[in-house]
Amino acid sequence: MVYIGRMLTYQQLKDQPRDFLAATGLMVAEFERLLPAYQTAYEHCYARQLTLAGKVRRRQPGGGSKGALDQAEDRLLFILIYLKTNPLQTMHGLQFGLSQPQTNYWIHHLLPVVQAALQELDMTPERDGSQVATSPLALAGTPDLALDGTERRRQRPQDPDEQRAHYSGKKKTHTDKNIVLVNESTSKVIYLGPTESGTKHDKKAADEAAITYPAQATLDKDTGFQGYEPAGVLTRQPKKSRVAKNSAWPTNSSIR
Repeated sequence: MVYIGRMLTYQQLKDQPRDFLAATGLMVAEFERLLPAYQTAYEHCYARQLTLAGKVRRRQPGGGSKGALDQAEDRLLFILIYLKTNPLQTMHGLQFGLSQPQTNYWIHHLLPVVQAALQELDMTPERDGSQVATSPLALAGTPDLALDGTERRRQRPQDPDEQRAHYSGKKKTHTDKNIVLVNESTSKVIYLGPTESGTKHDKKAADEAAITYPAQATLDKDTGFQGYEPAGVLTRQPKKSRVAKNSAWPTNSSIR
């Protein structure tokens, strides 16, 4: 997906659903459901009659030259692509006709708006593991859940102790990680764990999270969570054949 010589906009991308999903993590219909809540949150965060410094405007909103992100849908597209792809700010700005300082400004300007919009729609994942069992995101659909660890590269710390703490032997680089719990019937993230250093084991992070699960829940997990067996939950872990290296769910999972 390459856009050269023109600024990336919602109007041009919405007619390319596969590219749209790859870039934002949302289908066009999902984006359009989010947009009204985003607009409401934006007006709440940045009142039109006030400047960014909180002073009453001397002229009508919208005066002066138009910026690259003048339309609400383009602003939402901008921040969703950033959150989905995590590019360098310089590279992200190139897609929208912005310099790196302008890109940095818009990222920090729009992040609280998206967070407020998702919270209004009850779409923000729990950060407290003890609240997962009663979360509307966990109770939607069937209680079929999946637990996984996510790991992403970070800048190499200057402090030697921090370097060792963040060095991931699995990724062969310095990383941060979180564990996430997903509702498999809705594909929504229910729980997002705290950010940990790359050396922390997935099972240890899950144990420390003390997640509570809905009744009759099933939990898919990989070998990083070997031995993690929360009470009252049917856990399933894939096994690899020594010959074919293919995965299959075991039949002897038990409830504890």
